[in-house]
Amino acid sequence: MKTCPYCKNNIEDHWYYCRTCNKPLVANLEVASTRSFGNHSERVEYNHAVWEEDGEIYDNTVIKDEEIDRNLKKIEDILENKEILGETIPGSLLLEKSSLYYKKRDLVNAEKNLELALKNFQEVNDDLNTSICYNELGLIQEENGFFDQAIYNFNRSLEILKELKQTPRIVKILNNLGNVYFLLKDLEHAYENYQEALQLSESENLKYEEIKSASNLVEVLYLLKDYDRIEKILFRNTEFFNQNEDLYGTIQTQIKYGKLYFIKGEDYDLAYQYFESAFELIKKTDDTTSIYIQARLKWEAYYYLGMLYIIWDNLIEAENSLMQSLEAVRIFGIRENINEGKILEEIGRIYKLKGDNNRAVEYYKLSYEIYYKFGDNVKSAGLKFKLGELYSDFEDSESKTIMYFEEALNLYESMGHTKEAAILLRKLGDLYLHKGMINMSIPNFEKARDYYKDLKDDYSVNLLEEKIKSLSDKY
Repeated sequence: MKTCPYCKNNIEDHWYYCRTCNKPLVANLEVASTRSFGNHSERVEYNHAVWEEDGEIYDNTVIKDEEIDRNLKKIEDILENKEILGETIPGSLLLEKSSLYYKKRDLVNAEKNLELALKNFQEVNDDLNTSICYNELGLIQEENGFFDQAIYNFNRSLEILKELKQTPRIVKILNNLGNVYFLLKDLEHAYENYQEALQLSESENLKYEEIKSASNLVEVLYLLKDYDRIEKILFRNTEFFNQNEDLYGTIQTQIKYGKLYFIKGEDYDLAYQYFESAFELIKKTDDTTSIYIQARLKWEAYYYLGMLYIIWDNLIEAENSLMQSLEAVRIFGIRENINEGKILEEIGRIYKLKGDNNRAVEYYKLSYEIYYKFGDNVKSAGLKFKLGELYSDFEDSESKTIMYFEEALNLYESMGHTKEAAILLRKLGDLYLHKGMINMSIPNFEKARDYYKDLKDDYSVNLLEEKIKSLSDKY
């Protein structure tokens, strides 16, 4: 008798999916599952960021594609025969087909088959599989940056699972919702969902789910600067992973510790030690995990090492680490990944520090494109501002400087970021003044003055009023 690689219960050879945990059985059922922890949404089977990896992630793309194509052909033949015979198409088969397309990085066909599977399960009132399809659709939409649609589908899945009282699955969906809100920088809702997942898993004594939820919550706590709670969570996680000899969880926790000490800014040497420790542990997984999983583990450690090297003014090592971080993200990323944006931005900063403004512009533009695609207006505005500053150092580039500053201004004003808008209006006023365009300069200074009044910055208000009066008297 074979066992399911996910829940370890017995399964039959002819089953398309496990009747206990409901996961499609596409993978080699003899391969032992492993676990990894981090802020990654959970899929049914065709995921790149599960808590329970099935181990069948091919390092060799050619072999992978050949294997997947053979399986797809088998499914197509079965579907064709069923259609000829007028038999009902099982939703589980469509779900399996979708998982194979996902492995081929074909999200369009993966989503298309998920929608067909969803319709099938709805027609036969299979609520549990309907909820799974909603979750998988949400994950693909999250992958594509369609966060509102992802939230909608996660919530549909959650509604069904609550009716079915499927607590472990409810915890997973709450974490998936938290992940999307975290990407949207909606910390309130991210915290709310992670915390609910944590409390629910604690109350039901779901130890692994509790650790996962706590690990996710840590990412929000970094931004909330709740360092004491982070340390308590990481200490508890470390004990848990050591007791369970969970190497992957240990690696993730080492990285989170390094990130904590980097963000606190009190002991960069200790942060460095944690990242180096994580890399030493990752080396121990060389024979047991794919490049894909290792890239998931490495990218953030490389990113923060790059940031440390920038602080230490070692720009050569900083660039090297950030390039390795970028390479890791692109290994596991099916489409452009939002983390590419922040890596590219830091590489741009390195070139700016080196005095190579042309390369800095190149990387800032690439970073902007990523943030713009994912709807991160705060980062997009910040990069427009940085591009404007870079062009201000170029000869005969005042027009480009003004263009980027005005684009940044529009974004900041649309978000209600008064302080940033005031700074830009002041800079624009000075630029127009330098060009002799007083009719454009004064309105920018006046608007900046009004924003500073709202900010109760009397010093800036007085300076601008004197400037406006001087210009008005003179011209």
